[in-house]
Amino acid sequence: MAATMVSSAGGLLAMLNESHPSLKLHALSNLNSFVDQFWPEISTSVPIIESLYEDEEFDQHQRQLAALLVSKVFYYLGELNDSLSYALGAGSLFDVSEDSDYVHTLLAKAIDEYASIKSKAAESNDEAANVDPRLEAIVERMLDKCITDGKYQQAMGIAIECRRLDKLEEAITRSDNVHGTLSYCINVSHSFVNRREYRREVLRLLVKVYQKLPSPDYLSICQCLMFLDEPEGVVSILEKLLRSENKDDALLAFQIAFDLVENEHQAFLLNVRDHLPVPKTQPLQTVQPGSNDPPSAQNDSSTAEDVQMNEGTPASNVNVQDEDPKEVIYAERLNKIKGILSGETSIQLTLQFLYSHNKSDLLILKTIKQSVEMRNSVCHSATIYANAIMHAGTTVDTFLRENLDWLSRATNWAKFSATAGLGVIHRGHLQQGRSLMAPYLPQGGAGGGGSPYSEGGALYALGLIHANHGEGIKQFLRDSLRSTNVEVIQHGACLGLGLAALGTADEDIYDDIKNVLYTDSAVAGEAAGISMGLLMVGTASEKAGEMLTYAHETQHEKIIRGLALGIALTVYGREEEADTLIEQMTRDQDPILRYGGMYALALAYSGTANNKAIRQLLHFAVSDVSDDVRRTAVLALGFVLYSEPEQTPRIVSLLSESYNPHVRYGAALAVGISCAGTGLSEAISLLEPLTSDVVDFVRQGALIAMAMVMVQINEANDSRVGTFRRQLEKIILDKHEDTMSKMGAILASGILDAGGRNVTIRLLSKTKHDKITAVVGLSVFSQFWYWYPLIYFISLAFSPTALIGLNYDLKVPRFEFLSHAKPSLFEYPKPTTVPTTTSAVKLPAAVLSTSAKAKARAKKEAEQKEKEKATAEKTDLSSAGKGKSSNEKDGDSMQVDTPPEKKAEPEPSFEILINPARVVPAQEKFIKFLEDSRYVPVKSSPSGFVLLRDLRPNEPEVLSLTDAPSSTQSPAGGGSTTGQQGSASAMAVDEEPQPPAPFEYTS
Repeated sequence: MAATMVSSAGGLLAMLNESHPSLKLHALSNLNSFVDQFWPEISTSVPIIESLYEDEEFDQHQRQLAALLVSKVFYYLGELNDSLSYALGAGSLFDVSEDSDYVHTLLAKAIDEYASIKSKAAESNDEAANVDPRLEAIVERMLDKCITDGKYQQAMGIAIECRRLDKLEEAITRSDNVHGTLSYCINVSHSFVNRREYRREVLRLLVKVYQKLPSPDYLSICQCLMFLDEPEGVVSILEKLLRSENKDDALLAFQIAFDLVENEHQAFLLNVRDHLPVPKTQPLQTVQPGSNDPPSAQNDSSTAEDVQMNEGTPASNVNVQDEDPKEVIYAERLNKIKGILSGETSIQLTLQFLYSHNKSDLLILKTIKQSVEMRNSVCHSATIYANAIMHAGTTVDTFLRENLDWLSRATNWAKFSATAGLGVIHRGHLQQGRSLMAPYLPQGGAGGGGSPYSEGGALYALGLIHANHGEGIKQFLRDSLRSTNVEVIQHGACLGLGLAALGTADEDIYDDIKNVLYTDSAVAGEAAGISMGLLMVGTASEKAGEMLTYAHETQHEKIIRGLALGIALTVYGREEEADTLIEQMTRDQDPILRYGGMYALALAYSGTANNKAIRQLLHFAVSDVSDDVRRTAVLALGFVLYSEPEQTPRIVSLLSESYNPHVRYGAALAVGISCAGTGLSEAISLLEPLTSDVVDFVRQGALIAMAMVMVQINEANDSRVGTFRRQLEKIILDKHEDTMSKMGAILASGILDAGGRNVTIRLLSKTKHDKITAVVGLSVFSQFWYWYPLIYFISLAFSPTALIGLNYDLKVPRFEFLSHAKPSLFEYPKPTTVPTTTSAVKLPAAVLSTSAKAKARAKKEAEQKEKEKATAEKTDLSSAGKGKSSNEKDGDSMQVDTPPEKKAEPEPSFEILINPARVVPAQEKFIKFLEDSRYVPVKSSPSGFVLLRDLRPNEPEVLSLTDAPSSTQSPAGGGSTTGQQGSASAMAVDEEPQPPAPFEYTS
C-alpha cells in the first residue's frame, strides 16, 4: 500500500470503521505516515480516531497509535494544548529524538507547561504539585536524551527551567568539561532565574558539585558562597589555602580575597575577615586589621619577605622560642589576607595607580573657569564638582590650590560642596583622610569658629574618603553628629556616616541618625533619610516601615524625599521580597512616596532585567499624574537593565521621543546609567538628538548621560566622541547658553575625564555580581536634580581601569604584557591646546607643577628636540601607557608632530604594556601575557588585581609603584603647596625611570 502513490486518505479512513482490529491497526499506522499530507482530510474523522483511543478493549499499542495520530492532526490545526494532551497519551510512541517540527514544538510546549506547574507550586510553597506523570515522563526522556547525546548545556537549561535540580546535577557531573559547565551554569542562574530563592537553591547545588571535584575551582565556589551570604564556607576555604605548604595556594587565597572585595559587600567581607582562625602562636609584630598606620603595614610586608625567603625559617623579628614555623607562615599570610579583605590593600594600590597615572587636563578646567561668569553660582559650583570628579581618587588638588581666591567666593552651600569635593579627590586616602580634612573639621568647644558650611562639607568629605570602608572614622563622625545641633553640620555628618557605615546595619548609628530625623529640621532630615537608607542598604529590615510612618507624619517635602530614597535603598537587591513595600509606596497618595516607589523597584530588581519590574515601570512612566514619578520610572529602567545594556536603548527609544520633557530626561539618564562606560553605538545614537533638545533640563540630562556612556572611549573607537567634546566646549563658551545646559556640559566634561582619565563607571564586577557601592552611588547621584551636593555620589561608581599584577608580598613587580590591538584605539585623549604661547607654556607647569618652572621649561624644549630625533623609540614608550611629561607636552606641537610620524612607519598592530597599566574595558579582550614571561597569573584576568606566580624566584625583582604613596601622603596631609610640588616631581621620576638621563644630557 505504502509503495504506491496515494492521492487520498479516504480508503484508510473507511477502514477505521471495520470491525476487525488488525484492519484498524493497519489503517492507523498508515494514516500516521501520511498525516503530513492528508491532515485536512483526516481532521474530519478525528471523532472516530478519538473513540478508538478511548476504547479500552483495544490493546495498548493500538490506543497509543490513535493518540499520536490525533495529536498530529491537532498540531496541524494549531490546537497545541489538545495536541500535547494526546501526545502524552501516545506514551513511548511520541519519540523525543525525532527531528521534526511537530516533535520540537510539542517538546517546547511540554517543557513550558511542566516548568510553569513547578514554578507555581514553588511560589505557593506546595511541594506536592500534581504534575501529570506522563508529562513528567516526557520531560525526563528529553533530559536523558540531551545528556546521552552530550548536549549538556541544553540539558542544564531545561533542568533549571523545570526545577529538576537532580537532573541538573547529573548533567553537570556527566559533562566532559565540568569546570566549563559549572561556570556556564552560574551565568545561566544569574541571567535567567528570576526568583531569588530558587537562584539560591541552584547556587547551593553548584557549590555542592564544585566541592566534590578532584581540583575544586575555589574562585567560583567563593563567589557562589558570597551570593548565598555564607561567610563560614569562604572562611574554611581560605584557611585551608593559607595553611597549605604550597605557596601557589596562598596566592590563590589572596586572589579569591581580591575578587570578593571587587563586589563591595562590606558586611560580608568583614565577617569573613573576623572569622579567620588566629594562628596558634603569634609573632611579636602583627598589624591590627583596620589600623590606620601605613608604616607598620610596610614593616609587615618586609616581615613577609624575610619569612618568605626560605619558607619555614622563622624571621629575625619573630619570637623564635617554641614556634611552629608553619604557624609563623600562616600568621604572616593571615595578616596579608586581612588587609585585602578589609579593602585597605586594594584601596592603597588603586590610590597609587591613579596618582602615578593621572592624565587629567587642567586646561579644560581653566577654560571652564574663565568662561563661567562669577555671578552664576550654579556654574561656579558645577566647575568645582567637575574638578572633583576629574581628579577623583588621584589626590591631585592642584586646581584648587592655584585658584584659592576664586574658590573663596563660594558661600553657604557652595562652600559646603567645595569642601566636600576634597573627599572625592582624596577618596580612599584612609590613612591621611582625617589629617587632610583637619583644617575644615569642627574644632569642638564652644567657639567652633569655622563656617558651619565648610565643617558640614568636611564631614561629608570624610564619608566620601572612607565610603564603604569606615571602620576607622565611624566613631569620629558619630561624635561630631551628637555634639552639634547646627543643621548644616548635621546634614554633612549624616551623609558622611551613611557612606562610612554603608550597609553595616549598625543599630547604634541608626539611632543617632534617627534622633536627627526626629528634630524635624528640613535640611538635616533630608540627609538623615538618605543616610538611614545607606546604613540599611539591602537589609529589607522592618526599619523601612518606621521610615514610611515618619514620612507620612512630617510636613517637610525635603524630609519626605530623603526618606523615600532611603526606604528604596533598604530593599536593594531583594527582588520579590520587596513587592509588598513597593506596592505600598506606588499606591501612596503622596507623589514623592510614589517617586520613592520607583527607586524601590529600580533597586530591588537592580541588574536583573526582570520582566515584571520593567512592565511596572513602563506602566508608571506613561500613566502617573506626577511628572516627578514619570521621570523617575523611566530613569529606573536603567538600573533594572544594566546587566543587559544593549536592551535599554531599544526599550526606551519611544519614551525618548515623548511629548513630556520629564520622560525624555528619564530616558536619557536610563541609557546613561545602564550603558555607562560601554560606548554602545545605539546608546550614543539615542542620546545625540536629546543633547540639542528644546528643553534645557533635557539637554542637561542628555549631556551627562552621554559623558557616562563615553567615559574612557576615544575618537579612534568612535568619531562621535570628538564631536561631543567639541559640543561641550561650544556650550561652555557660549555666552547665550542657558544655565541648566551649561551646568550639564561642565559636569559632562568632568565625567568624561573622570579620575585622571583612568576610571570608568562599572555597575557589575567581572564575575557579574552587582557592585553594591556603585549602584547605590548612582541611585543617590540621580537625585542631584533636587540637591546638588549629591552629585559627588557618582564617584562611588568609579572603578579604575587598571591591570595591577601583584607578587606573593602584594608588591607590584615590573613586567611586560601585550595588548594585541592598535595603540591608538585605547590611548589617552590628546591634551587640549591653546593658540597663545603664554598659556601653552603654563599648561605643563600646571599639570606637573615641577619645583623650578624655568628649569622645567628648558627641559621641555630640550626634550622636544630629543623627541623629534627618536620618534620611533618614543612611540613604543608612550604606547606603554608611560611617559607623562612627553605626552603632556605633545599638545603644543601636536599638528606639526604627528603627520611625519604616520608617513615614516605604519602604526603597530600591538603594544607592550608595563605593570601596572591602564587597560580600558574594550581593551580587555586583547590582553595577552607573554609566553616567556617571568610571571604567570594565578587566574587569567585581563584587568583588576591579578596575583602572579614568580617562575624565577631567585632573581632580584624590580618593583613599580614604590615610593609614590609616602611622597603623596605626608606633604598633602600638611597641606602645603611646596609639599604638593615635591610629590609631583617624585611622581614624575617614579613613573618613568628611563628619560631622566637624556634630560640631564642636553641641558
